Amino acid sequence: MLKTEKYYKDIKDKIIDTETTIRVKDYSKNKVILENYYEIGRLIVEAQGGEERARYGDGLIKEFSSRLVNEVGKKYSYRTLFRIRQFYILFNNEKVSAMPTILSWSHYTELLVLDDYDAINYYIDISIKQNLTYRQLHEKIKNKEYESLSLDTKQKLIENKNPEITELVKETIIINNPKNIEVINEKKLQKLIMEDIYRFLNQFGSGYMFVGNEYPLKIGDSYYKIDLLLYNVEYESYVVVELKIGKLKHEHVGQVELYMNYIDKHIKKPSHNKTIGIILCHKNNKLIMEYCSNPSIISREYILC
Repeated sequence: MLKTEKYYKDIKDKIIDTETTIRVKDYSKNKVILENYYEIGRLIVEAQGGEERARYGDGLIKEFSSRLVNEVGKKYSYRTLFRIRQFYILFNNEKVSAMPTILSWSHYTELLVLDDYDAINYYIDISIKQNLTYRQLHEKIKNKEYESLSLDTKQKLIENKNPEITELVKETIIINNPKNIEVINEKKLQKLIMEDIYRFLNQFGSGYMFVGNEYPLKIGDSYYKIDLLLYNVEYESYVVVELKIGKLKHEHVGQVELYMNYIDKHIKKPSHNKTIGIILCHKNNKLIMEYCSNPSIISREYILC
């Protein structure tokens, strides 16, 4: 009893230190809070007799939280202490990246629901690169962004190899259609996308910017329009997106390649990388893509929801 009482006193002291830090408006505040929570988690685990026992025993957390709620505040409930313990166990694991203190505690509470260490590493990395709020991170986890990546792309991420921009695009793109509008042509599909363009872009990966829709081109005496023209700031390349409400056909590949070649010749700067092409169709045809000689062109299916 005396032993656990010492752990309780140390945990309470750390919590009071954390609460003092929270009241100080200082740039290092977040770092101190996370480091304190990590230390509190370690103390909880030790008080429970080690990590293995800590995973299955919650009696001590219930006891400590009950006392802390009375002595410090309602914030330190059973749920909070449980998460703090999870936080320590997570970052005490060599399979997880070192804890970045640039992210907030709210970011980490979103990550604690995940069991896959590779997914956690991915979401930590993308949160930092894209400067995500915890709400934006929540949306990415909810939409299973990591789980939607191909096995090859996941392996490259594990091996710290940089995947190609095309490998990070989800296999299935979700297009928001809250009113269940009947999509009878590409213009209707484009309209749905434009109504929620930023959510749509997030499914392609990081660094995408919207350039224009129905982007006009003149080739000889003929006029064409690119359904969606994007730019990726991380890969420094334009991205042509063509929409098809039916099944992918071989002529769609040729159409996209024509647009890509035009962008490369007349719009992109010498410092930019070659243009990427994405065909977004209702039904994919992997056999056609197997014989596509241009690796910068990919096809993806979309679903309406």
